[in-house]
Amino acid sequence: MDERVREHAAVLVDWSARVEAGDDVVVSVAEDAHELGVAVAAVLGERGATVTTLYGSDEVERAYLKGHEAGDAEGFEEPAVDRALFEAADVYLRIGGGRNTTATADVEGATRRAYATANAGVREARMDTDWVSTVHPTRSLAQGAGMAYEEYQEFVYDAVLRDWAALAEEMAELKAIFDAGDEVRVVTERDDAPDTDVTMSIAGRTAVNSAASVAYDSHNLPSGEVFTAPYDTEGEAFFDVPMTIDATRVRDVHLVFEDGEVVDFSAGSGEDALASILDTDPGARRLGELGVGMNRGIDRFTDSILFDEKMGDTVHMAVGRAYDACLPEGETGNQSAVHVDVIADVSEDSFIAVDGEVVQRDGTFRWEDGFEG
Repeated sequence: MDERVREHAAVLVDWSARVEAGDDVVVSVAEDAHELGVAVAAVLGERGATVTTLYGSDEVERAYLKGHEAGDAEGFEEPAVDRALFEAADVYLRIGGGRNTTATADVEGATRRAYATANAGVREARMDTDWVSTVHPTRSLAQGAGMAYEEYQEFVYDAVLRDWAALAEEMAELKAIFDAGDEVRVVTERDDAPDTDVTMSIAGRTAVNSAASVAYDSHNLPSGEVFTAPYDTEGEAFFDVPMTIDATRVRDVHLVFEDGEVVDFSAGSGEDALASILDTDPGARRLGELGVGMNRGIDRFTDSILFDEKMGDTVHMAVGRAYDACLPEGETGNQSAVHVDVIADVSEDSFIAVDGEVVQRDGTFRWEDGFEG
């Protein structure tokens, strides 16, 4: 076994999930992530955890959903067994790495929405655990990223196997600015794309220093972003990073906000998939997240939200559900059955300002060399 696989497993269990002896851990292993699953199981055994393993397969999910479309059933029932499992768990580890990144491409949008709605309780129970999601570098993911397999392995491990404590310290700078701020403005002005000029309130919110550990209210490995839960969004935003949403390639997304809600939208491709997301429920037309990517170990876009939204010199916004970690106690924030990110490159002709003060220009933060306010 590649020693980097064992290192990945140790980072996931110890730094990210903070697993302790006696913890009940649910591990979901994708079709081609077997090797990392084995390494994680070994580390969990060494730590004295109790393990339940699930088979996480997009192909199996597709078969179920297509069977549902072909059958006579109306709607979906909540899977009570799944909910009970996660309600009893302390930790949930999701190891992605399927065989086909577009396995569910032919499932109807209405079926997806109904399935997501029926599973809302399961999702809430899962998110109440100390959950962490990661991926094992597979050939399908390498192909989706347009990279040779060995090249993709290097890319993944550069993003995952890094000094997380040092990055957490750097990201704390932006978290402090967001926590003290009332309003964020994001602006891009380019000749070859629509402009972005959008403002949103962050007053009373708590930003998350997403340093790939539940100790930081962070649940992805790799991570490397600072995010918060905005509201009262106004203006328009253009997102130029292509991505796959509901197994459909979507790019050049343009959103127009009034009174906090998306009132108009377009996409250069995949507009139907975008429309399906926005029509899920009322909360799907409001922002649940504003995030700033700060992981410079991620040096290219790969059509994987796990990596792309963390890349340095990017900003992402998510329509749908807001994360509880950003909200005052007792406040629910934006509610939705979906949480879907769209990403913009802010490496040039752009700035981010908090309460009128520029904190990042053309991808450089004000505490970094080369910053021009």
